[in-house]
Amino acid sequence: MSEATTLSEPLLRALNRMRSVILDPDKLVKAVASGRQKGTTPAWRRVEMRYVDLKSGTHLQITTYDATQAFTANHAIGKEVAEALDALLDEPFASWHVETVAETHELLVTKPTTARVTTAPRTAEAPVERSHDQAKERLLPEDDPVFVALGLSDKDGRLKPSRQAKYRQVEEFLRQLTSAIDDAQRGGRLRKPTVEEPLRIVDLGCGNGYLTFAAQRYLTSVRGMPVVVTGVDVKEQSARHNSEVADSLGVKAEFVVGTIDGVELDQQPDVVLALHACDTATDDALAHAISWEAPLVLAAPCCHHDIAAQLRKSPTPSPYAMVTRHGILRERLADTLTDAIRASLLRISGYRVDVVQFVESQHTPRNTLLRAVRTGGPVKGGSVKKEYDDLVAEWGITPRLGELLGL
Repeated sequence: MSEATTLSEPLLRALNRMRSVILDPDKLVKAVASGRQKGTTPAWRRVEMRYVDLKSGTHLQITTYDATQAFTANHAIGKEVAEALDALLDEPFASWHVETVAETHELLVTKPTTARVTTAPRTAEAPVERSHDQAKERLLPEDDPVFVALGLSDKDGRLKPSRQAKYRQVEEFLRQLTSAIDDAQRGGRLRKPTVEEPLRIVDLGCGNGYLTFAAQRYLTSVRGMPVVVTGVDVKEQSARHNSEVADSLGVKAEFVVGTIDGVELDQQPDVVLALHACDTATDDALAHAISWEAPLVLAAPCCHHDIAAQLRKSPTPSPYAMVTRHGILRERLADTLTDAIRASLLRISGYRVDVVQFVESQHTPRNTLLRAVRTGGPVKGGSVKKEYDDLVAEWGITPRLGELLGL
Protein backbone atom coordinates (compact mmCIF):
# COMPACT_ATOMS: atom_id res chain seq x y z
CA MET A 1 0.00 0.00 0.00
CA SER A 2 1.53 3.32 -1.05
CA GLU A 3 -1.04 5.74 0.36
CA ALA A 4 -3.82 5.96 2.89
CA THR A 5 -7.29 4.60 2.17
CA THR A 6 -10.51 5.34 4.06
CA LEU A 7 -13.44 2.96 4.20
CA SER A 8 -16.87 3.32 5.80
CA GLU A 9 -18.27 -0.05 6.86
CA PRO A 10 -20.47 -1.76 9.46
CA LEU A 11 -18.97 -1.42 12.93
CA LEU A 12 -18.97 -5.14 13.72
CA ARG A 13 -17.16 -5.94 10.48
CA ALA A 14 -14.55 -3.26 11.17
CA LEU A 15 -13.98 -4.47 14.72
CA ASN A 16 -13.65 -8.06 13.50
CA ARG A 17 -10.90 -6.96 11.09
CA MET A 18 -9.09 -5.23 13.94
CA ARG A 19 -9.50 -8.39 16.03
CA SER A 20 -7.73 -10.46 13.41
CA VAL A 21 -4.83 -8.00 13.30
CA ILE A 22 -4.47 -7.78 17.09
CA LEU A 23 -4.47 -11.58 17.47
CA ASP A 24 -1.41 -11.90 15.20
CA PRO A 25 1.71 -11.60 17.40
CA ASP A 26 3.98 -11.52 14.34
CA LYS A 27 2.31 -8.37 13.00
CA LEU A 28 0.96 -6.31 15.90
CA VAL A 29 3.08 -3.44 17.22
CA LYS A 30 0.47 -1.89 19.48
CA ALA A 31 -3.26 -1.26 19.75
CA VAL A 32 -5.00 1.54 21.66
CA ALA A 33 -8.72 1.95 22.38
CA SER A 34 -10.05 5.20 23.84
CA GLY A 35 -12.94 7.64 23.97
CA ARG A 36 -16.57 6.74 24.39
CA GLN A 37 -19.46 6.45 22.02
CA LYS A 38 -22.27 8.95 22.53
CA GLY A 39 -24.48 8.12 25.49
CA THR A 40 -22.20 5.32 26.74
CA THR A 41 -19.44 4.82 29.29
CA PRO A 42 -16.81 2.09 28.69
CA ALA A 43 -15.46 0.21 31.67
CA TRP A 44 -12.06 1.78 30.99
CA ARG A 45 -10.96 5.25 29.97
CA ARG A 46 -8.17 3.86 27.77
CA VAL A 47 -6.71 0.48 26.85
CA GLU A 48 -3.25 -0.28 25.43
CA MET A 49 -2.12 -3.64 24.01
CA ARG A 50 1.17 -5.08 22.79
CA TYR A 51 2.90 -8.45 22.79
CA VAL A 52 5.72 -9.14 25.25
CA ASP A 53 8.20 -11.99 25.42
CA LEU A 54 8.22 -13.62 28.86
CA LYS A 55 10.06 -16.68 30.15
CA SER A 56 6.83 -18.63 29.77
CA GLY A 57 6.39 -17.50 26.17
CA THR A 58 4.85 -14.63 24.24
CA HIS A 59 1.86 -12.94 25.91
CA LEU A 60 -0.48 -10.12 24.99
CA GLN A 61 0.06 -7.38 27.55
CA ILE A 62 -3.13 -5.37 28.18
CA THR A 63 -2.96 -2.14 30.19
CA THR A 64 -6.29 -0.66 31.21
CA TYR A 65 -6.69 2.84 32.62
CA ASP A 66 -9.47 4.10 34.86
CA ALA A 67 -9.75 7.69 36.11
CA THR A 68 -6.81 7.40 38.50
CA GLN A 69 -4.46 4.52 37.69
CA ALA A 70 -3.33 1.82 35.30
CA PHE A 71 -3.73 -1.97 35.55
CA THR A 72 -1.52 -4.34 33.57
CA ALA A 73 -2.18 -8.02 32.84
CA ASN A 74 -0.40 -10.51 30.56
CA HIS A 75 -2.49 -13.08 28.65
CA ALA A 76 -1.16 -16.28 27.11
CA ILE A 77 -1.63 -16.69 23.37
CA GLY A 78 -4.68 -18.76 22.51
CA LYS A 79 -8.08 -18.91 24.17
CA GLU A 80 -7.03 -16.60 27.02
CA VAL A 81 -6.01 -13.80 24.66
CA ALA A 82 -9.12 -14.20 22.51
CA GLU A 83 -11.46 -13.98 25.50
CA ALA A 84 -9.70 -10.93 26.94
CA LEU A 85 -9.72 -9.16 23.57
CA ASP A 86 -13.36 -9.98 22.84
CA ALA A 87 -14.37 -8.45 26.17
CA LEU A 88 -12.61 -5.21 25.20
CA LEU A 89 -14.09 -5.17 21.69
CA ASP A 90 -17.53 -5.31 23.30
CA GLU A 91 -16.82 -2.07 25.18
CA PRO A 92 -18.28 1.10 23.54
CA PHE A 93 -14.96 2.81 22.76
CA ALA A 94 -15.14 5.66 20.26
CA SER A 95 -11.86 4.88 18.49
CA TRP A 96 -9.22 2.22 17.95
CA HIS A 97 -5.63 2.76 16.82
CA VAL A 98 -4.03 -0.47 15.62
CA GLU A 99 -0.43 -0.44 14.41
CA THR A 100 1.27 -3.36 12.66
CA VAL A 101 4.78 -3.77 11.31
CA ALA A 102 3.51 -2.58 7.91
CA GLU A 103 0.37 -0.48 8.44
CA THR A 104 -1.59 1.67 10.85
CA HIS A 105 -5.37 1.46 11.16
CA GLU A 106 -7.49 4.26 12.64
CA LEU A 107 -11.04 3.14 13.43
CA LEU A 108 -13.53 5.86 14.39
CA VAL A 109 -17.11 5.05 15.35
CA THR A 110 -19.30 7.49 13.39
CA LYS A 111 -22.72 6.01 14.19
CA PRO A 112 -23.89 3.29 16.60
CA THR A 113 -23.49 0.66 13.86
CA THR A 114 -21.00 2.31 11.48
CA ALA A 115 -17.26 2.96 11.56
CA ARG A 116 -14.77 4.82 9.38
CA VAL A 117 -11.43 3.05 9.03
CA THR A 118 -8.33 4.75 7.63
CA THR A 119 -5.42 2.50 6.74
CA ALA A 120 -1.98 3.86 5.89
CA PRO A 121 1.58 2.55 5.57
CA ARG A 122 3.50 2.52 8.85
CA THR A 123 6.19 5.19 8.71
CA ALA A 124 8.07 4.32 11.90
CA GLU A 125 11.45 2.70 11.32
CA ALA A 126 12.18 1.70 14.91
CA PRO A 127 12.14 -2.06 15.63
CA VAL A 128 9.18 -3.51 17.47
CA GLU A 129 9.81 -3.51 21.24
CA ARG A 130 8.84 -6.83 22.83
CA SER A 131 10.63 -6.61 26.18
CA HIS A 132 8.46 -6.84 29.27
CA ASP A 133 9.93 -3.83 31.09
CA GLN A 134 9.34 -1.26 28.39
CA ALA A 135 9.96 2.33 29.43
CA LYS A 136 6.82 4.40 29.77
CA GLU A 137 6.33 6.79 26.89
CA ARG A 138 7.16 10.33 27.97
CA LEU A 139 5.00 13.22 26.86
CA LEU A 140 7.97 15.56 27.13
CA PRO A 141 11.50 14.04 27.17
CA GLU A 142 13.92 14.85 29.95
CA ASP A 143 16.11 16.87 27.57
CA ASP A 144 13.28 19.12 26.40
CA PRO A 145 14.39 22.78 26.48
CA VAL A 146 11.61 23.64 28.92
CA PHE A 147 13.05 21.33 31.58
CA VAL A 148 16.57 22.70 31.06
CA ALA A 149 15.24 26.27 31.39
CA LEU A 150 13.32 25.38 34.56
CA GLY A 151 16.32 23.65 36.13
CA LEU A 152 14.86 20.14 36.23
CA SER A 153 17.52 18.94 33.78
CA ASP A 154 21.15 20.01 33.45
CA LYS A 155 22.59 21.83 30.43
CA ASP A 156 23.18 18.47 28.72
CA GLY A 157 19.53 17.49 29.07
CA ARG A 158 20.03 14.97 31.88
CA LEU A 159 17.33 14.95 34.58
CA LYS A 160 18.75 15.98 37.94
CA PRO A 161 18.31 13.23 40.58
CA SER A 162 16.80 15.69 43.03
CA ARG A 163 14.15 16.74 40.49
CA GLN A 164 12.80 13.32 39.52
CA ALA A 165 9.66 13.68 41.66
CA LYS A 166 8.87 17.07 40.13
CA TYR A 167 9.40 15.66 36.61
CA ARG A 168 7.03 12.78 37.37
CA GLN A 169 4.46 15.21 38.73
CA VAL A 170 4.67 17.33 35.57
CA GLU A 171 4.28 14.27 33.32
CA GLU A 172 1.23 12.97 35.16
CA PHE A 173 -0.36 16.40 35.20
CA LEU A 174 0.09 16.69 31.43
CA ARG A 175 -1.67 13.35 30.98
CA GLN A 176 -4.62 14.56 33.03
CA LEU A 177 -4.71 17.93 31.25
CA THR A 178 -4.64 16.53 27.73
CA SER A 179 -7.16 13.82 28.59
CA ALA A 180 -9.49 16.47 30.02
CA ILE A 181 -9.06 18.74 26.99
CA ASP A 182 -9.77 15.87 24.59
CA ASP A 183 -12.83 14.82 26.59
CA ALA A 184 -14.21 18.37 26.71
CA GLN A 185 -13.64 18.89 22.99
CA ARG A 186 -15.27 15.59 22.05
CA GLY A 187 -18.32 16.59 24.07
CA GLY A 188 -18.44 20.00 22.40
CA ARG A 189 -17.80 21.75 25.72
CA LEU A 190 -14.43 23.23 24.73
CA ARG A 191 -13.82 24.95 21.40
CA LYS A 192 -11.09 23.90 19.00
CA PRO A 193 -8.40 26.63 19.10
CA THR A 194 -7.14 28.47 16.01
CA VAL A 195 -4.24 30.82 15.37
CA GLU A 196 -6.70 33.72 15.46
CA GLU A 197 -8.43 32.40 18.61
CA PRO A 198 -5.86 30.39 20.59
CA LEU A 199 -6.69 28.32 23.65
CA ARG A 200 -6.48 30.68 26.62
CA ILE A 201 -5.07 29.11 29.77
CA VAL A 202 -4.77 30.94 33.08
CA ASP A 203 -2.73 29.48 35.94
CA LEU A 204 -3.83 31.00 39.25
CA GLY A 205 -1.05 30.78 41.82
CA CYS A 206 1.51 29.67 39.24
CA GLY A 207 4.60 29.91 41.47
CA ASN A 208 7.72 29.10 39.45
CA GLY A 209 5.61 27.96 36.54
CA TYR A 210 6.71 24.33 36.19
CA LEU A 211 3.27 23.12 35.17
CA THR A 212 2.43 26.33 33.31
CA PHE A 213 5.40 26.08 30.98
CA ALA A 214 5.13 22.32 30.58
CA ALA A 215 1.46 22.61 29.58
CA GLN A 216 2.22 25.36 27.06
CA ARG A 217 5.17 23.45 25.64
CA TYR A 218 3.35 20.14 25.24
CA LEU A 219 0.12 21.55 23.82
CA THR A 220 1.91 23.74 21.27
CA SER A 221 4.95 21.67 20.29
CA VAL A 222 3.51 18.14 20.52
CA ARG A 223 -0.24 18.60 20.07
CA GLY A 224 0.01 21.54 17.67
CA MET A 225 -2.54 23.67 19.53
CA PRO A 226 -2.27 27.46 19.44
CA VAL A 227 -2.08 28.38 23.13
CA VAL A 228 -1.64 31.57 25.15
CA VAL A 229 -0.92 31.29 28.88
CA THR A 230 -1.32 33.78 31.70
CA GLY A 231 0.23 33.14 35.09
CA VAL A 232 -0.87 34.89 38.26
CA ASP A 233 1.12 34.87 41.49
CA VAL A 234 1.40 37.15 44.49
CA LYS A 235 5.21 37.12 44.39
CA GLU A 236 6.90 39.65 42.13
CA GLN A 237 10.01 37.45 42.10
CA SER A 238 7.97 34.62 40.52
CA ALA A 239 6.60 36.89 37.80
CA ARG A 240 10.07 38.22 37.00
CA HIS A 241 11.62 34.74 36.92
CA ASN A 242 8.82 33.31 34.77
CA SER A 243 9.01 36.21 32.33
CA GLU A 244 12.73 35.59 31.90
CA VAL A 245 12.11 31.88 31.29
CA ALA A 246 9.38 32.70 28.76
CA ASP A 247 11.74 35.06 26.91
CA SER A 248 14.50 32.44 26.82
CA LEU A 249 12.10 29.85 25.40
CA GLY A 250 10.37 32.24 23.02
CA VAL A 251 7.04 31.45 24.66
CA LYS A 252 4.01 33.71 24.31
CA ALA A 253 3.04 34.14 27.96
CA GLU A 254 2.12 36.85 30.43
CA PHE A 255 2.82 36.80 34.16
CA VAL A 256 0.86 39.03 36.48
CA VAL A 257 1.64 40.01 40.07
CA GLY A 258 -1.43 39.91 42.31
CA THR A 259 -3.64 37.83 44.55
CA ILE A 260 -5.97 35.21 43.13
CA ASP A 261 -9.08 36.83 44.58
CA GLY A 262 -8.21 40.17 42.96
CA VAL A 263 -7.22 38.98 39.49
CA GLU A 264 -8.84 40.57 36.43
CA LEU A 265 -8.44 39.31 32.86
CA ASP A 266 -9.02 41.09 29.56
CA GLN A 267 -10.58 37.95 28.07
CA GLN A 268 -12.30 35.02 29.69
CA PRO A 269 -10.10 31.89 29.80
CA ASP A 270 -10.90 28.52 28.26
CA VAL A 271 -8.92 26.56 30.85
CA VAL A 272 -8.35 27.55 34.48
CA LEU A 273 -5.55 25.90 36.45
CA ALA A 274 -5.14 26.23 40.22
CA LEU A 275 -2.31 23.95 41.21
CA HIS A 276 -1.34 23.84 44.86
CA ALA A 277 -2.84 27.23 45.75
CA CYS A 278 -2.77 27.31 49.54
CA ASP A 279 -5.91 26.76 51.61
CA THR A 280 -8.79 29.08 50.60
CA ALA A 281 -6.82 30.46 47.64
CA THR A 282 -8.08 27.35 45.83
CA ASP A 283 -11.63 28.48 46.64
CA ASP A 284 -10.87 31.94 45.25
CA ALA A 285 -9.60 30.32 42.05
CA LEU A 286 -12.66 28.08 41.69
CA ALA A 287 -14.99 31.03 42.29
CA HIS A 288 -13.25 32.96 39.50
CA ALA A 289 -13.45 29.96 37.17
CA ILE A 290 -17.18 29.67 37.81
CA SER A 291 -17.76 33.41 37.32
CA TRP A 292 -15.83 33.25 34.03
CA GLU A 293 -17.89 30.21 33.02
CA ALA A 294 -14.59 28.52 32.14
CA PRO A 295 -15.23 25.37 30.07
CA LEU A 296 -12.48 23.40 31.82
CA VAL A 297 -11.07 23.66 35.34
CA LEU A 298 -8.24 21.66 36.94
CA ALA A 299 -7.42 22.30 40.58
CA ALA A 300 -4.90 20.46 42.77
CA PRO A 301 -5.60 21.74 46.31
CA CYS A 302 -2.77 22.25 48.76
CA CYS A 303 -3.49 22.62 52.49
CA HIS A 304 -6.99 22.66 54.01
CA HIS A 305 -6.63 24.80 57.13
CA ASP A 306 -9.99 26.60 56.97
CA ILE A 307 -12.32 23.61 57.41
CA ALA A 308 -9.84 21.96 59.78
CA ALA A 309 -9.99 25.02 62.06
CA GLN A 310 -13.79 25.02 61.92
CA LEU A 311 -13.94 21.34 62.87
CA ARG A 312 -11.82 22.02 65.96
CA LYS A 313 -14.30 24.65 67.13
CA SER A 314 -17.60 23.00 66.17
CA PRO A 315 -19.19 20.10 68.09
CA THR A 316 -18.83 16.85 66.19
CA PRO A 317 -22.17 15.40 65.08
CA SER A 318 -23.06 11.95 66.41
CA PRO A 319 -21.72 9.32 65.92
CA TYR A 320 -18.49 10.74 64.45
CA ALA A 321 -16.71 11.83 67.64
CA MET A 322 -14.28 8.92 67.38
CA VAL A 323 -13.18 10.25 63.96
CA THR A 324 -12.35 13.76 65.18
CA ARG A 325 -10.94 12.73 68.58
CA HIS A 326 -7.47 12.22 67.13
CA GLY A 327 -5.78 15.18 65.50
CA ILE A 328 -4.33 13.35 62.51
CA LEU A 329 -7.69 11.79 61.66
CA ARG A 330 -9.47 15.12 62.08
CA GLU A 331 -7.01 16.74 59.63
CA ARG A 332 -7.56 13.98 57.08
CA LEU A 333 -11.31 14.33 57.49
CA ALA A 334 -10.97 18.07 56.88
CA ASP A 335 -9.09 17.37 53.64
CA THR A 336 -11.82 15.02 52.45
CA LEU A 337 -14.69 17.27 53.50
CA THR A 338 -13.12 20.33 51.87
CA ASP A 339 -12.63 18.73 48.47
CA ALA A 340 -15.99 16.92 48.58
CA ILE A 341 -17.65 20.28 49.23
CA ARG A 342 -15.72 21.92 46.39
CA ALA A 343 -16.77 19.16 44.01
CA SER A 344 -20.41 19.52 45.12
CA LEU A 345 -20.38 23.31 44.63
CA LEU A 346 -18.87 22.90 41.16
CA ARG A 347 -21.70 20.49 40.28
CA ILE A 348 -24.26 22.95 41.60
CA SER A 349 -22.60 25.58 39.40
CA GLY A 350 -23.06 23.51 36.24
CA TYR A 351 -19.93 21.37 36.04
CA ARG A 352 -19.31 17.64 35.65
CA VAL A 353 -16.63 16.83 38.22
CA ASP A 354 -14.12 14.04 38.75
CA VAL A 355 -11.87 13.83 41.81
CA VAL A 356 -8.76 11.82 40.98
CA GLN A 357 -5.22 11.10 42.15
CA PHE A 358 -2.90 12.48 39.51
CA VAL A 359 0.44 11.31 40.92
CA GLU A 360 1.40 8.69 43.49
CA SER A 361 1.72 9.82 47.11
CA GLN A 362 5.39 8.83 47.29
CA HIS A 363 6.14 11.64 44.82
CA THR A 364 4.04 14.31 46.57
CA PRO A 365 1.29 14.25 49.22
CA ARG A 366 -0.51 17.01 47.28
CA ASN A 367 -1.84 14.64 44.68
CA THR A 368 -5.62 15.14 44.52
CA LEU A 369 -6.98 16.74 41.36
CA LEU A 370 -10.43 18.24 40.84
CA ARG A 371 -11.22 18.01 37.12
CA ALA A 372 -14.36 19.90 36.07
CA VAL A 373 -16.02 20.35 32.66
CA ARG A 374 -18.79 22.92 32.30
CA THR A 375 -21.95 21.27 30.98
CA GLY A 376 -24.60 23.94 31.56
CA GLY A 377 -25.97 26.61 33.86
CA PRO A 378 -26.23 26.47 37.66
CA VAL A 379 -28.48 23.84 39.21
CA LYS A 380 -31.57 25.34 40.80
CA GLY A 381 -32.54 23.36 43.88
CA GLY A 382 -32.66 19.57 43.51
CA SER A 383 -30.86 16.76 45.30
CA VAL A 384 -27.32 18.09 44.71
CA LYS A 385 -28.08 21.37 46.49
CA LYS A 386 -29.94 19.56 49.30
CA GLU A 387 -27.01 17.19 49.87
CA TYR A 388 -24.67 20.18 50.17
CA ASP A 389 -26.98 22.04 52.55
CA ASP A 390 -27.45 18.96 54.73
CA LEU A 391 -23.70 18.28 54.89
CA VAL A 392 -22.59 21.75 55.98
CA ALA A 393 -25.48 22.02 58.45
CA GLU A 394 -24.66 18.63 59.98
CA TRP A 395 -21.01 19.55 60.56
CA GLY A 396 -21.65 23.21 61.43
CA ILE A 397 -19.14 24.55 58.89
CA THR A 398 -19.13 27.52 56.52
CA PRO A 399 -17.09 26.68 53.38
CA ARG A 400 -15.23 29.59 51.80
CA LEU A 401 -16.30 28.65 48.28
CA GLY A 402 -19.93 28.50 49.36
CA GLU A 403 -19.64 32.05 50.73
CA LEU A 404 -18.04 33.31 47.52
CA LEU A 405 -20.85 31.78 45.46
CA GLY A 406 -23.54 33.07 47.79
CA LEU A 407 -24.71 29.56 48.72
